Amino acid sequence: MADDRRLRGRLSSLEMLPEEAQDDVIWAVGQLNERRRTTADILFELNDRLEAKGIPPISKSAFYRRSARLAKRAMQLEERRYIYAGIADKLTPEQIGKDDIVLGEFLKTLIDELLDASEIGSKGALDLARAYKEVIVGQRHSSEHRRKAEELAQAKLEKAVDEVAQVVRKAGVSQETMDEINRRLGVL
Repeated sequence: MADDRRLRGRLSSLEMLPEEAQDDVIWAVGQLNERRRTTADILFELNDRLEAKGIPPISKSAFYRRSARLAKRAMQLEERRYIYAGIADKLTPEQIGKDDIVLGEFLKTLIDELLDASEIGSKGALDLARAYKEVIVGQRHSSEHRRKAEELAQAKLEKAVDEVAQVVRKAGVSQETMDEINRRLGVL
């Protein structure tokens, strides 16, 4: 526990709030995420709510630091949402095999950038490496699933062609004509 405090520094007044104040903190975070009111206004109302419960007020600096971290995360999530929306139509099962290499390289670059950040330690690096491995394993499973689906579709096609061939043969179509039909369908 002492090591944990040494690593993260002194607890802020926001982090030291009792359990009964957590619903007010959640409310304040929600207000910050809506981005309709000023941070000062939200802090003022949060402190009023805490005062009604007999809890000491949150310091301006602690609240503003939390607000800045939340704003940064919200902007990152929004940016990712736009990026993914722009590429989502390209991530079809047919394209995934081709895009796996690009996505893997993108993730490696992202991991390198995160490793350069001062906040990440050896445990964070290990977690990133595991996450990368899981993405690659997931992509491999997706590719295998696509391959099996294609094999199943091909088997169904061949079965349907055989059934049609039997009906057509009864109608008097030659084997040569059936072979040509199969060739054009890609069954043979």
